[in-house]
Amino acid sequence: MSDPRLATSLADLATAHRDGPRVLELFGLDYCCHGRRTLADACIRAGIEARTVLDALGPVGTDPTNPTNPSDPNDPSRPSDRPEWASMGPSELVDHLEAVHHAWLNAELPRLRSLAEKVAGVHGSRHPELGAIAATFEELRADLEPHLAKEELVLFPMVRKLDSAAAAGSAPPAFHCGTLRNPISVMLIEHDRVGVLLEHLRDLTEDYQAPADGCASYRALFDGLAQLEADTHLHVHKENNLLFPAVVDLEARMIPS
Repeated sequence: MSDPRLATSLADLATAHRDGPRVLELFGLDYCCHGRRTLADACIRAGIEARTVLDALGPVGTDPTNPTNPSDPNDPSRPSDRPEWASMGPSELVDHLEAVHHAWLNAELPRLRSLAEKVAGVHGSRHPELGAIAATFEELRADLEPHLAKEELVLFPMVRKLDSAAAAGSAPPAFHCGTLRNPISVMLIEHDRVGVLLEHLRDLTEDYQAPADGCASYRALFDGLAQLEADTHLHVHKENNLLFPAVVDLEARMIPS
């Protein structure tokens, strides 16, 4: 019998398995911007054996505290394999995004910018690709920083107001943008742009593999860029595939037809 997860979207797999994001990242499967693709389709596109990915995710119904002991998935006492953020409501999720991903980016982007400039300055004559890496990172930073600000100052406060009104049974608040689908559509476009820049960085760095003559700072830069990619993929997944659909659905339910 074929595994039902083959027909499951990458986004749903990333949400249903606590270790899903790490496993999908390991195989280079885009579960954020292309999260609607099924596992079977994504593996065909990537030339990967789907069974290898399924084995890495672990069997259905596995107790995450004891992976060698599969348990009944319908047993209410079975520990959930879903990460905590997968069950958060809109307000709790935007708080989580700011506290975890936004705070990390605000600290990490300046550090990586300094490292990229330093490494390009020291090693650029022997590795001219470092100039393109530093320039691409600067494009990424220039996109991400105002994007985070728009979320924190505009979109997320509106999400909290909408969620609070729903919890109180009140009418939906009136927003200057009309429906929240409008700013969300802008965020989705910007996420796609970030995804393209991250792919370009991976290509330029040859999968973040520092050369043999790379110093500690060189390796630290490439390790940091790899971590930036992984964290941003998870960040975008939480917004594209959890927060934004939940907000659109909540707003639609609150507005009388």
